[in-house]
Amino acid sequence: MRVLVLTNTYAPHKVVSWDKAITMFYTGKVEVVAETDEVIYRRDDYVVRMPSVVRLVRPVTGMKRAVKFSRMNVFTRDGFRCAYCQSPKKMKELNYDHVVPRHLGGKTVWENIVSSCYPCNSRKANRTPEQAGMKLRIKPHKPKHLPMMGPRFDPRDIPADWADYCHGYFVDEAVA
Repeated sequence: MRVLVLTNTYAPHKVVSWDKAITMFYTGKVEVVAETDEVIYRRDDYVVRMPSVVRLVRPVTGMKRAVKFSRMNVFTRDGFRCAYCQSPKKMKELNYDHVVPRHLGGKTVWENIVSSCYPCNSRKANRTPEQAGMKLRIKPHKPKHLPMMGPRFDPRDIPADWADYCHGYFVDEAVA
């Protein structure tokens, strides 16, 4: 069971497992905003239900020193555009591509990964852009920072309890 964690200002922050949310609640880090009907503990008149949305009690502080390498961050850095044809895409229409293929010694690092649509990725195949006769229109680089964004959600994949808190954070809205 997944639990949505909100910032203290009710913006989506991250998704955690239900047991992590319970631990955060009992250590005073969060308060429960919404819960399901599922009972996870019962003793006499005391009942604990499964949380579905929790809110951080304190503001999120501290800045990360470096941008974490992830598929979503690569897509964000590249503006949700294919590095070869430059067409804007939805997240589900993108994958990431090794500019120098792994079999040629390419590493999975910021400087060697770009967003790619499936047709361009198939066309490039296991070759460098030069070998495939394709032009790389986005220079892969390690970003110093990314635009502020909370987690992104597929509207078809969120529990009903989350809907009021996730509007504006749907994947399709991020690139529309």
